[in-house]
Amino acid sequence: MATDVDIAIVGGGAAGIAAARRLAASGFSTIMLEASSRLGGRGWTQELAGFPLDLGCGWLHSADRNPWTGIAEQAGFAIDRREAAWGSQYANLGFSAEQQSAARRALNVWEQQLPRLVSRSDRAGDALLPGAEWNPYVHAICGFSNGVAPDRMSAADYLAYDAACSYRNWRVPAGYGTLISASLPSATNVRLATPVEVISEHRNGLAITTPTGTIHAAAAILTVSTNVLAGASIDLPSSLDPWRHAASVLPLGSDEKLFFQIDGETLFAPETHLIGDPYDTRTCDYYIRPFGWPVIECSLGGDSARIVAEEGLVAAFDLAIEQLIKLVGSGVRSKLRVLGASNWSRSDRIGGAYSCALPGHSQARQILSRSWEGRIFFAGEATHGHDFSTAHGAYDSGLRAADEAIEALRPQELRSLRG
Repeated sequence: MATDVDIAIVGGGAAGIAAARRLAASGFSTIMLEASSRLGGRGWTQELAGFPLDLGCGWLHSADRNPWTGIAEQAGFAIDRREAAWGSQYANLGFSAEQQSAARRALNVWEQQLPRLVSRSDRAGDALLPGAEWNPYVHAICGFSNGVAPDRMSAADYLAYDAACSYRNWRVPAGYGTLISASLPSATNVRLATPVEVISEHRNGLAITTPTGTIHAAAAILTVSTNVLAGASIDLPSSLDPWRHAASVLPLGSDEKLFFQIDGETLFAPETHLIGDPYDTRTCDYYIRPFGWPVIECSLGGDSARIVAEEGLVAAFDLAIEQLIKLVGSGVRSKLRVLGASNWSRSDRIGGAYSCALPGHSQARQILSRSWEGRIFFAGEATHGHDFSTAHGAYDSGLRAADEAIEALRPQELRSLRG
């Protein structure tokens, strides 16, 4: 394959799709190169037992200002605006009302201490009181929301997201991943299962090497994850080392999902929630019968999610079942059927969940978002200053990168016309 295009989009996730949507009316020729055999990136809906289940992002976070909300409405996707059940424990099982209140207070106290750390260690874990009862709970919540333990998280990063988030969380019953992948303009030239191996300088543009040939482009929009960018799978010019370093201090955390089908609709009430063990940093989090379906979506974050990478999915499912048994009794085991699971940490084309800045490195997002010599433009959730770790942050970054590429190439186009 030898193709000459104006702009190559590397990656077919939310950021790449946003860039393609912006470029569709620009007049520039484009090609999208996606390493996997599907679109959507970390937005991935799989139909399991007849239910569209999101193995990646599943909630329209900050939904009242999330661009995917409008895209969904325009495309005819239904949106469920009910409040999430995360703030409650079904029947107070294993987590009394008093304990829930105490745990929430501890989380609030921890969050209130974070601003004072920004100019010091910037390590969110330093806001925990040594030996405090609810430290494991705070630790686990950080794992679910950030993919890492507090000691591995920048306080400034956490605060930036928190200040911008509206905490309106809605859902797309057809699947967030379905919405994302369906939003690519139909005329886009897409090459699936085409990993980029080398990006090098070529005359005034770029040579992009893939297993099926080399593409010459005037510019590229690079939307790969930080773990991929910091790794060795794509050979880049050495002058891009500062971008690689920025990616290395914005590593992907660990978050995974397990899905069960429930045998018997009377076992749990629909749209309910359970935390497995609030005193264990490896607790599981269960969203029960979403949309009334006979399904349990079990989330793993931080310590619990690393079990998937370190011990495998069987160990992760065992943990999830054992924690449920402690809450509702051994009879639940025969009522559950394994449907499927994510395995983001073992995906060599992504390598984890979403980015979280290491202490002292929140400004790396700004560095990563800068363009290189008007030829390579960077997008993806990690490049967003406050909506990182979300599909809408990725979308906005894709629009930004596309606009930068258009602005950079327009003068060249005008010079060519005059020439």
